[in-house]
Amino acid sequence: MKRILLIMLCSVFAFSMAYSQAAKKTTKETVTFYVKGMDCENCQKKVEKNIGFEKGVTDLKCDLSKKTVVVTYNNDKTTEKKLIEVFKKIGMEAEKKETAAKSVKST
Repeated sequence: MKRILLIMLCSVFAFSMAYSQAAKKTTKETVTFYVKGMDCENCQKKVEKNIGFEKGVTDLKCDLSKKTVVVTYNNDKTTEKKLIEVFKKIGMEAEKKETAAKSVKST
Protein backbone atom coordinates (compact mmCIF):
# COMPACT_ATOMS: atom_id res chain seq x y z
CA MET A 1 0.00 0.00 0.00
CA LYS A 2 2.87 2.37 0.77
CA ARG A 3 4.38 1.67 -2.63
CA ILE A 4 1.14 2.50 -4.40
CA LEU A 5 0.84 5.79 -2.51
CA LEU A 6 4.48 6.62 -3.25
CA ILE A 7 4.01 5.86 -6.96
CA MET A 8 0.86 7.98 -7.09
CA LEU A 9 2.58 10.84 -5.30
CA CYS A 10 5.56 10.72 -7.69
CA SER A 11 3.22 10.60 -10.69
CA VAL A 12 1.26 13.63 -9.50
CA PHE A 13 4.50 15.53 -8.90
CA ALA A 14 5.88 14.63 -12.34
CA PHE A 15 2.68 15.62 -14.14
CA SER A 16 2.42 18.91 -12.24
CA MET A 17 6.01 19.81 -13.21
CA ALA A 18 5.34 18.99 -16.86
CA TYR A 19 2.12 21.03 -16.81
CA SER A 20 3.77 24.08 -15.24
CA GLN A 21 6.50 24.06 -17.90
CA ALA A 22 3.92 23.75 -20.67
CA ALA A 23 1.91 26.60 -19.20
CA LYS A 24 4.91 28.92 -19.39
CA LYS A 25 3.94 31.40 -22.07
CA THR A 26 6.20 33.37 -24.32
CA THR A 27 5.04 36.73 -25.46
CA LYS A 28 5.81 38.29 -28.77
CA GLU A 29 6.86 41.89 -28.91
CA THR A 30 7.09 44.20 -31.88
CA VAL A 31 9.55 47.07 -32.06
CA THR A 32 10.36 49.54 -34.82
CA PHE A 33 13.97 50.53 -35.30
CA TYR A 34 15.30 53.51 -37.22
CA VAL A 35 18.44 52.22 -38.95
CA LYS A 36 21.21 54.66 -39.86
CA GLY A 37 23.26 53.22 -42.69
CA MET A 38 20.48 51.32 -44.46
CA ASP A 39 20.82 53.27 -47.71
CA CYS A 40 20.46 50.75 -50.54
CA GLU A 41 18.89 47.43 -51.46
CA ASN A 42 22.08 45.57 -50.54
CA CYS A 43 21.89 47.07 -47.06
CA GLN A 44 18.27 45.97 -46.81
CA LYS A 45 19.20 42.42 -47.84
CA LYS A 46 21.99 42.43 -45.28
CA VAL A 47 19.49 43.36 -42.56
CA GLU A 48 16.96 40.77 -43.71
CA LYS A 49 19.63 38.06 -43.81
CA ASN A 50 21.20 38.80 -40.43
CA ILE A 51 18.39 40.14 -38.28
CA GLY A 52 15.68 37.96 -39.79
CA PHE A 53 17.50 34.78 -38.78
CA GLU A 54 18.47 35.95 -35.30
CA LYS A 55 17.30 33.63 -32.53
CA GLY A 56 13.78 34.56 -31.41
CA VAL A 57 12.89 36.78 -34.39
CA THR A 58 9.56 35.69 -35.87
CA ASP A 59 8.88 38.47 -38.37
CA LEU A 60 10.81 41.28 -40.02
CA LYS A 61 9.70 44.09 -42.32
CA CYS A 62 12.14 46.58 -43.83
CA ASP A 63 11.15 49.94 -45.30
CA LEU A 64 14.12 51.31 -47.21
CA SER A 65 12.53 54.69 -47.95
CA LYS A 66 11.88 55.38 -44.24
CA LYS A 67 15.00 53.53 -43.06
CA THR A 68 12.93 51.54 -40.59
CA VAL A 69 12.84 47.88 -39.63
CA VAL A 70 9.87 46.41 -37.77
CA VAL A 71 10.92 43.32 -35.81
CA THR A 72 8.58 40.89 -34.05
CA TYR A 73 10.34 38.58 -31.61
CA ASN A 74 9.81 36.23 -28.68
CA ASN A 75 10.91 38.07 -25.58
CA ASP A 76 12.17 34.89 -23.92
CA LYS A 77 14.73 34.35 -26.71
CA THR A 78 16.03 37.86 -27.41
CA THR A 79 15.76 41.50 -26.35
CA GLU A 80 15.88 44.93 -27.96
CA LYS A 81 19.43 45.38 -26.71
CA LYS A 82 20.55 42.13 -28.33
CA LEU A 83 18.95 43.14 -31.61
CA ILE A 84 20.69 46.52 -31.51
CA GLU A 85 23.99 44.68 -30.97
CA VAL A 86 23.34 42.58 -34.08
CA PHE A 87 22.76 45.76 -36.08
CA LYS A 88 26.13 47.03 -34.81
CA LYS A 89 27.82 43.78 -35.85
CA ILE A 90 26.67 44.28 -39.43
CA GLY A 91 27.87 47.90 -39.44
CA MET A 92 24.60 49.75 -38.90
CA GLU A 93 23.34 51.89 -36.07
CA ALA A 94 19.80 51.18 -34.91
CA GLU A 95 17.68 52.99 -32.37
CA LYS A 96 14.18 52.31 -31.20
CA LYS A 97 11.71 54.55 -32.96
CA GLU A 98 9.15 56.02 -30.58
CA THR A 99 5.54 55.68 -31.62
CA ALA A 100 3.52 58.77 -32.47
CA ALA A 101 1.16 58.10 -29.57
CA LYS A 102 4.00 58.31 -27.06
CA SER A 103 5.51 61.45 -28.54
CA VAL A 104 2.23 63.43 -28.57
CA LYS A 105 1.88 65.52 -25.42
CA SER A 106 -1.55 65.91 -23.91
CA THR A 107 -2.63 69.45 -23.10
